Amino acid sequence: MSKITTELLLERAVPRSTRLRKIETLNLSKLQLKTGDLDPRLFSRLRHLQKLDLSDNLLDKFPNSLTLPDLRVLNCNNNQLEDVTALKQFPLLEELTYENNMYLTTNDDYKVMFLLQNLRLLNGKDITKLANHVRHVNSRKLTNKVTAHWEKFFRDQLPEKYTVEQVKSIKKKFLKSVQTNVVYGPSSLSEFTRWRVKMIAEEFLASSLGLEENTDPKTEEETDENEEESTESPREVVEDISQVKLTPNKRKRNNSTPSSRNKRSKSQATTKEEAALEPLHFLQCHSKGNSREDFKTQLWSCVFEPLPDSGSRKDPTVSSSRTVATCGGEAVCLIDCETGMVLKKYKVATEEFFSVAWTTLTMVVGDSRKKTHNILAAAGRRGIVKLIHVAADFCYGEIKAHKKPIATICFSPTHETHLFTASYDKRIALWDIGIPDCDYNFKASQLLVLEAHSIPLRIALVPTCPDQYLLAGCEEGCFSWNIKLDKEQKNRPFEAMFQFPDDEGDMTTSHRVDGLAFLNDDVIVSKSSKTGCIFLWSWSRSFDGKGKASQRTISAVILAELEWSTTDMSYLTLSTCPAKEYVFCGDEKGSVWMYNLSNCTTAWSTAKGKRSDKRIPPTQILKWPELRANGEQLTEVLINNVVTDPTFTYLVALTSVNITAIWKKS
Repeated sequence: MSKITTELLLERAVPRSTRLRKIETLNLSKLQLKTGDLDPRLFSRLRHLQKLDLSDNLLDKFPNSLTLPDLRVLNCNNNQLEDVTALKQFPLLEELTYENNMYLTTNDDYKVMFLLQNLRLLNGKDITKLANHVRHVNSRKLTNKVTAHWEKFFRDQLPEKYTVEQVKSIKKKFLKSVQTNVVYGPSSLSEFTRWRVKMIAEEFLASSLGLEENTDPKTEEETDENEEESTESPREVVEDISQVKLTPNKRKRNNSTPSSRNKRSKSQATTKEEAALEPLHFLQCHSKGNSREDFKTQLWSCVFEPLPDSGSRKDPTVSSSRTVATCGGEAVCLIDCETGMVLKKYKVATEEFFSVAWTTLTMVVGDSRKKTHNILAAAGRRGIVKLIHVAADFCYGEIKAHKKPIATICFSPTHETHLFTASYDKRIALWDIGIPDCDYNFKASQLLVLEAHSIPLRIALVPTCPDQYLLAGCEEGCFSWNIKLDKEQKNRPFEAMFQFPDDEGDMTTSHRVDGLAFLNDDVIVSKSSKTGCIFLWSWSRSFDGKGKASQRTISAVILAELEWSTTDMSYLTLSTCPAKEYVFCGDEKGSVWMYNLSNCTTAWSTAKGKRSDKRIPPTQILKWPELRANGEQLTEVLINNVVTDPTFTYLVALTSVNITAIWKKS
């Protein structure tokens, strides 16, 4: 179903309106709209629309029949537009902006200047003089060159009486030859020149010689470009794929509505704080060799993509898309949580990916303009970090970070090029990955090495001082390091080691910490030594930054304990949703334990806040549905990781049986 309805259009009109035909100004920005959401039948009723804002969406092109006959001002900033030629349907357009559309170049600027005869302002600049030159001088010179090319090389090839096949043959040869040999203007505008030459040549053949214009949807230009792409440097390409969907046993089958949902999974708790979650999709998209029989690949990490124009330092509740990156086995996938479509899939046959992380870099493109792009880092068993430019669909580089596997990675929230990698070599390294230039050349450098006594499994930067302290949950304890870069020492030992109560009530530092995350600026959530328990503890009350002694042992100030599974299974990690004050953790039975702690955090924030005596039970336990594959029910499902987007709209669970499960909060 389209996101755009009559009610939405009336509500987003400026000012609000009661009739579509009365709307003159319309703001449809920041709605995550895709091209398919622009319904021509609905837009055709906006007969008097003059100003339209479609900025900050996901549009890759315009439908060809929006029918907005009076449109004068159009804003398409921060989309994913690949082509501008469909804009010719708005002949009265006077002002157009489409900045931060990574695929558009100066060639597209010249195309719209030619197509839109009334255009005065493009991306905020007066283009009147340049547009007149493009429309008249440029066109006249190219027409003369095209005509001369025909007269010199092709006129005599056409006999007085010719067959249809002869016409087709000479037309094909002429169009290809004229686009190759007619050159005018700077090389940076060669794409525009080729586009105009083809257009002029087809008009020339039709008007002067009575030959029909080329209506073949796959033009010679497209064929040549495809051949050229196949011979480019062998970058590792991110492939578009289809995915296997597994159907819950209770889901109603309806072939005409593939997105139909099954009944809500029943939770163990039924309090008023319970989140109503409906299962959307169960995807088998990390299979080795794309095998439908693969229910063994372990899935480990998932992170939601930030919106393209939002840096990591902005408010997360308004800076996340519905696209999630997942990793496991040889593959990294990008999934649209709403549709269940696997948008991209990146594979390395010899790799097993353990962790992914996003950052947003401001890069300089070919015409010297700066644009922001999301970069996905992925790492795993080979100790190599892959850097993937998602919108451009390829891996542009790699960093050989460690000689042993990388367990987890994360980017700094304050320095977009700073990446932490935690490895089985018992070291955590800080890298500056650099910013690639327009040819994707980059230079990475190592800034710090943090020495650990055991393998680091989870890492977290302290929110109140992310440039100074890093926490790590390790195979044999929980540690903190001073990571301030103004210190001369590049290799650093840990500064503090935290101890927690064990099953006997004694304090211990020797325990595996396989879950670690911040619930807010101060409260840490960790899963470690005590059976059936998740700890919540205070950073500010536990750690005294003024202490001078290195490698101190500190007792964690426990605020509360969360009741969890009594399993001794390791590496079932936890996550938090700070904006909604939720904690999530999967278990060995395929269930997701959910804790709404909004009633507790205020009390913990006071200096005299007391520890909760009783373990806090889960607000809700999301049960694993009855899934069948090849006629057999999937059993023994472990939830390795569970993550929500910042607004807690979607919940994604990664399993031990190669299933990515997606729920949506209703």
